[in-house]
Amino acid sequence: MKTSDTLISTLREVPAEAVIASHQLMLRAGFIRKLGNGLYTYLPIGLRALRKVEQIIREEMDAIGALEFKPTVVVPGELWRESGRWETMGDAMLRITNRAGQELVVSPTAEEAFTALIRDELSSYRQLPIVAYQINTKYRDEIRPRYGVMRGREFMMKDAYSFSADQQSLDEIYGRFAAAYRRIFKRCGLTVIPVRADTGAMGGTGSEEFMVESEIGDNTLILCPSCGYAANDEKASCAPDTPLAADGGAQKPTDKPYEPMDTPDVKTIEELSSFLQTSPQSFIKTLIYKVYNSELDLTNAPGCAALTRVTETGGAAPYYPESFFAVCIRGDLDVNETKLAAALKASAVELASDYDVERITTAPVGFAGPVSLANAPVLADRTVFDMHDAVTGGLAKDVHFVHVEPGRDFTPFITADVRTVRAGDRCPNCGASFYSRKGNELGHIFKLGYKYTKAMHVYYLDENGKQQIPIMGCYGIGVDRSLASIIEEHHDENGIIWPMSVAPYQVCIVPVKYEGAMKETACSLYTALQNSHVEVLLDDRAERPGVKFKDMDLLGIPIRITVGEKHLPNVEIKLRSQKEPQLVPAEQAVQTVLALIAEESARYDAV
Repeated sequence: MKTSDTLISTLREVPAEAVIASHQLMLRAGFIRKLGNGLYTYLPIGLRALRKVEQIIREEMDAIGALEFKPTVVVPGELWRESGRWETMGDAMLRITNRAGQELVVSPTAEEAFTALIRDELSSYRQLPIVAYQINTKYRDEIRPRYGVMRGREFMMKDAYSFSADQQSLDEIYGRFAAAYRRIFKRCGLTVIPVRADTGAMGGTGSEEFMVESEIGDNTLILCPSCGYAANDEKASCAPDTPLAADGGAQKPTDKPYEPMDTPDVKTIEELSSFLQTSPQSFIKTLIYKVYNSELDLTNAPGCAALTRVTETGGAAPYYPESFFAVCIRGDLDVNETKLAAALKASAVELASDYDVERITTAPVGFAGPVSLANAPVLADRTVFDMHDAVTGGLAKDVHFVHVEPGRDFTPFITADVRTVRAGDRCPNCGASFYSRKGNELGHIFKLGYKYTKAMHVYYLDENGKQQIPIMGCYGIGVDRSLASIIEEHHDENGIIWPMSVAPYQVCIVPVKYEGAMKETACSLYTALQNSHVEVLLDDRAERPGVKFKDMDLLGIPIRITVGEKHLPNVEIKLRSQKEPQLVPAEQAVQTVLALIAEESARYDAV
């Protein structure tokens, strides 16, 4: 390609809206342009790089036997009602109605679409397993889209779904995807950290995320320096620790009955620690949460007798649109709301309003506690049952209970790990102290189980002619986000430094002037490289050499051939990742470039 035949649209200044390197460089290099908030168009050179990432993904999906489909982006809303997610998916899902009054969804994810597709094609166990994938456009109505294509409203995703006859088959396919993802990211030049993760709104059990470290990451990674344990903080667990009493020793059980103590104008843990001359580890902190779409059975739960339980058509699990829980945790710890939502099988949780707190506890805000609480079920973090002789809110103004023994003085409706794990906590596997990093998710694989196939009535006949339900897996990669992450990892002050595997062009030829012998040599090299199947960009613009060099550095083309009158019949060959060029006779330039391409490509070959 010649620059005169494509669109070179570089910017010298950093756009004010761009705060991270990938966003800045994609705009400056003319790879993308903003159409609206969270909506970006790929320009021709940027699209070439995006297609390279897509192709790597496609090759690795094909290699493990996945079959590519092309579903529609807009899908019938009735499929989402079947799965039970029409109401529970939240405001991120864009719902529309066509002229016939049919409810439609602009796909934020594709579980429903693929489950419906396979349902119509599957009849016999002989067809299983089926592994299907797409590389397609998605839309999620992000509240605050930011960082360019790293978090846009419209984006490209690779989604894959497996349908198996049994858990063993699902486990084998899950392993294939885990290995394929490692190859994909290696080929893209990305350093990823596989971590244990929460399955979120997708449902399911086993889950692994593929993260890249990032200062602007949405996720906190909890990492063990000793054994390699790695988890998103939404999923991370830690070894139990011993709660300490005021004297610094372990807390000891008490035979004293709990009793109220006047604590005038004392509400916070810090104020209580000072007032009672003890430590935050002696307090059971109780927070009232509003819970959305919980699938727990709350029939016999305290304070839940009047709640309405909704059953969707299609067999999805019944749920309570709204409920309230009192969540207890040790005073020096924080509740992880993602873990909490998972424990409650809910789509979302949020701290209750002051009005609801006072209604449920019959006390002002700041005096909630689990003892004698009748208006909401109690969820206790597991740390609570390591505590003794504890202090809790007394369900009355300026009152706290002392000498509280969990299990003796209150029994929770449910016990779960809802603790936020932090750097310094100990690894559950080896006991070493954790450290943390910020990260962005590029890929996520789930063992979905029967969540969708059961709700949407997917059946097949087994070898005995009996009707069975297939078990599902789900495997996603953000294509745009992967592209942006490559730039985040591979750039310098002058622009992008593309790995050879994803570069929009492998080589650029820059004649100092596009005239005379320089033009003749440049065109000869251009033709020879094209004949050798090299992706080459010839800069035939009538621009100053400095402008051309700056643009090619900004674009990040891995190899630059400079043709200048000063050095002819030699040319300069320079790797974008290196500072100094090498001088090569023009007739040897093609072989030199081919050797460099092979060498650079080998750096990103998957093992």
